[in-house]
Amino acid sequence: MQIPVVNTSGHPLPAYQTANAAGLDLRAHLPDGPVTLNTLQRALIPTGLRLAVPVGFEAQVRPRSGLALKHGIALVNSPGTIDADYRGEIGVLLVNLSDQPFVVQNGERIGQLVVARHETVVWQPVEVLDETERGSGGYGSTGK
Repeated sequence: MQIPVVNTSGHPLPAYQTANAAGLDLRAHLPDGPVTLNTLQRALIPTGLRLAVPVGFEAQVRPRSGLALKHGIALVNSPGTIDADYRGEIGVLLVNLSDQPFVVQNGERIGQLVVARHETVVWQPVEVLDETERGSGGYGSTGK
């Protein structure tokens, strides 16, 4: 699949790090210098990328597991959705969940982008839903 992209960052385009990877790494575009995230602080980190996602698809911004494990860096809205009609710059909303400051450097890999097909829903109003074994059992209802 080809997706039109505008790259004003000067960094390489998002790339798969292995042959079977699902996510393309997103890099921080911080031409004015690094951003420090203190404990529990969040910041929208720009990437310098704008996309034209095809109709019927979405691009999902997801966290990088290494940043989460090693530094406690997560995404506030994970996954973040980039709709087919959005043409603005992609930003990655990072949060520092560790007890130490974390410095985001220009060009650092800060998130992943996964492109996925989606369906458009048409609601079918009914009075009763079909029965299932689980029924209305919610959080934790299927075991520990």
